[in-house]
Amino acid sequence: MAGKTQKATVNDETLFDNGETDGGGTDGRVSLGEMSDGQAVAGAFGVRECKVLQKKNGEDYVKMTLADASSSVTALSWDRAAEFAAAAKPGSVVFVEGKFSVHPQFGRQIKLSQVREAAESEWTPEDLTAGPPMPVDRMEADLRDLIGTVQNDQLRELLERFFGAETERWQRFRDAPAAKHYHQAYPGGLLEHSLTVAQGVSAASALFPGINRDVAVTGALLHDFGKTEAYNDDPFAIDFTDAGRLLGEIPIGYFRVRTEMESIDGFDPALAQAISHIILSHHGSLEHGSPVVPSTREAALVHAMDNLGGTLGSFDRLQRELADGEKWSQFDRGLSASAYFGEAGE
Repeated sequence: MAGKTQKATVNDETLFDNGETDGGGTDGRVSLGEMSDGQAVAGAFGVRECKVLQKKNGEDYVKMTLADASSSVTALSWDRAAEFAAAAKPGSVVFVEGKFSVHPQFGRQIKLSQVREAAESEWTPEDLTAGPPMPVDRMEADLRDLIGTVQNDQLRELLERFFGAETERWQRFRDAPAAKHYHQAYPGGLLEHSLTVAQGVSAASALFPGINRDVAVTGALLHDFGKTEAYNDDPFAIDFTDAGRLLGEIPIGYFRVRTEMESIDGFDPALAQAISHIILSHHGSLEHGSPVVPSTREAALVHAMDNLGGTLGSFDRLQRELADGEKWSQFDRGLSASAYFGEAGE
């Protein structure tokens, strides 16, 4: 939250060199993904985060995360911290001037010389909002095709109650992000993630004996439905809602799906238990937020595909943030490692 002061153990000149930015502009819009070391910055960006922190000597500095459709970057200023923080509220669009650099330790960043509220004429939503690589309409068609392959009538009815084209639930699911930061953190990300996980589950279920494909696919499509209420709908500053912080995405999703199953007359208790277990266990371990661990073939398969989808989504994000010529990303908490984009990816 802007204006909140936190302690930081950062040397005054650790994050940027001492060179002064010329504050110059650019001809036309240059996306964050296209910027190179030493380039002057003058453009509009969405504000994901903004904090006022303290140097060792007690003086304030401002640190914010700016984003456009191509990437995101850390931006800092040792001067005018309160002024810049007041202009850069999370979820707002600001026009900034400064200098882009690639620090050997801290990576891509902008040294700010000016921050102000952006005029409407200085940006468009398409410039600043990332989205899935596949058109949403195509993903919706693929999802409906996949639902059509579910043979169990009760499970298909359950899916229609959540993904029916005219339902409010579907509209929110269609637009929701899959995460705050690590993977598919953009509108349409939840649809992309859930669809790819379910498609992977559908394909893999034919390779392993003993898996109930209908249960596995249904659980995969519904496993993250709690995120529709756990995250807000701000494309520039994705964050948890109060419900997301207080209850968590897994309990929310379990409650919504379980309640719906109980409202379907004669719904098979064994099916209800199987779907509930997938939702409750899909994070795979207690330390990762699941109240139970996967104990059925279907739950184990959904967890594996969910983990794979999230990991590969993190690779996609990190590749967008690479500087020109780089093969290794910065250390990423989502991967617990740096990502390599060498010969195999060329």
